[in-house]
Amino acid sequence: MSIRTAQDLRDAYRQFNEAALSNPNATLADMRANAEGFGEMTAEPAGVKYEQVDAGGVPAIMVTPDGASTDRVIQYTHGGGYVFCSANSHKRLAGHLAKAVGCRALVLDYRLAPEHPHPAPVNDAVTAFRWLLAQGIKAEHIAVSGDSAGGGLAVATLLKLRDDGIAQPAGAVPISPWVDMEGAGESMQTRAAVDMCVQKPALQQLGGLFLAGKSTRDPYASPVYADLKGIAPMYIQVGDEETLLDDSVRLAHRALDAGVEVKLEIYPEMQHIFQICAGYLPQADVAVQRAAAWLKPRLGL
Repeated sequence: MSIRTAQDLRDAYRQFNEAALSNPNATLADMRANAEGFGEMTAEPAGVKYEQVDAGGVPAIMVTPDGASTDRVIQYTHGGGYVFCSANSHKRLAGHLAKAVGCRALVLDYRLAPEHPHPAPVNDAVTAFRWLLAQGIKAEHIAVSGDSAGGGLAVATLLKLRDDGIAQPAGAVPISPWVDMEGAGESMQTRAAVDMCVQKPALQQLGGLFLAGKSTRDPYASPVYADLKGIAPMYIQVGDEETLLDDSVRLAHRALDAGVEVKLEIYPEMQHIFQICAGYLPQADVAVQRAAAWLKPRLGL
């Protein structure tokens, strides 16, 4: 699936949604199988190896670019509304980022709702981070990143590490992060007509499965409502044609107010997690390179 322009991406997302809605009798397994197709939107990065690993009980894929530093790691959490997608669907995207940085990436297959609702994902992310530390990787040589729900999970991971007394990683790169289970951002309405991927009703449905009755303002589920003091620096990327745009904007403001170093970059005409088209879409490649340029000095590379 070769996506070269912003319109190609809009069309691809529209087709995904049409496919998802075409069978009203689709099972959860059917919908998950359809969502795995997101991985085909990413070009295969050359010179990258994938290995299944057990990260302290959390299934994961270790992504290793040729010549990569072995003592620096990006812990990556995939998107999919906490219900869909997998490490496999996002390993190529993590591969592009890891290759650009020059280190490995650990892509987590964290537990999904509704079988494993909140706080299972954040517990898995912290478990995997502890596993990396146990492998001799220093906290300051680890970064966390993720897209959409996985972007929110990356921020929640920072919070849980802080609250558990574990050293913060070098930095975090949340991509189009979903950080508000209430969906209170104005862009839920102002970008609804142009976002071909994410709409509020679907988010509310997924959020209900994920929260399973817990508060929509639980800080580990909705980090935009958390006290962000003391967490690692963040570089947030988001598209201007996203209903989740204001999640990123409000998260950045909250972080700045808490004294956290934060950079927010909004990409014109771009859809939700446009970086998934790395290797095809020029804007995706630019975003990956900018994320890498931000991460490298923080990781000491």
